[in-house]
Amino acid sequence: MSPGIQPNLALILFTPWFAILSVLFWRYPREPRGAARAVFDGLALSIAAAAAFVGMHWGIRNADAAYGAMWPQILATSVAYGLYLAVMAGALLVRPSWLRRLSPRLPGGRP
Repeated sequence: MSPGIQPNLALILFTPWFAILSVLFWRYPREPRGAARAVFDGLALSIAAAAAFVGMHWGIRNADAAYGAMWPQILATSVAYGLYLAVMAGALLVRPSWLRRLSPRLPGGRP
């Protein structure tokens, strides 16, 4: 395997799954939409991708090769995926209250 590919293998292999989760996060729920939502979602996705990238490289550097040649990739993948999911879960929990504070109340009590 090419030395340039190996440190990024976990991210390369998880890119399709990260893309699916990112699209679902961006599109649902469908309302409310607006600039504040787009900024929040873009920021959350950027932070999640950055956290996965940093976690992946941390896993590669800190894995003990005594457990086998694949262990660095396994650890890097697990850390990257865990960090991505943690950031996205936090964003899912924070987004409704953050948008509710920013958007004016609509008739019927819905934000």
